Amino acid sequence: MSKDKSGGGKFILGAAIGGAIGAVAGILSAPKSGKETRADIAKKADEVKDFTVDKAKDAKKLAAKTVKKAKKAGRDLLNADKNVDEKAAEKPAEPAKPAKSAKPAAKK
Repeated sequence: MSKDKSGGGKFILGAAIGGAIGAVAGILSAPKSGKETRADIAKKADEVKDFTVDKAKDAKKLAAKTVKKAKKAGRDLLNADKNVDEKAAEKPAEPAKPAKSAKPAAKK
């Protein structure tokens, strides 16, 4: 998950919470009877609950996709490492070249 996606999720969550608080404040300040106000609060609470459940499901799906991608990347790395090891085992090491003999020091 990139930083941009997590920042967007935080913004959406903040907007939802802010919207819910604003809605409750609006309902409480409206000139209605207690029964109507309680009904409005219950309705808004259900809407917020539904929104939260939907976002939680989206987050769960995203997490599952991310885990699946991470597992695949890990398997790919292991397979790549195995391939390198197999290729190294198949190719014999080249024999070392004989050292050049040292030149005798020049006499003065």
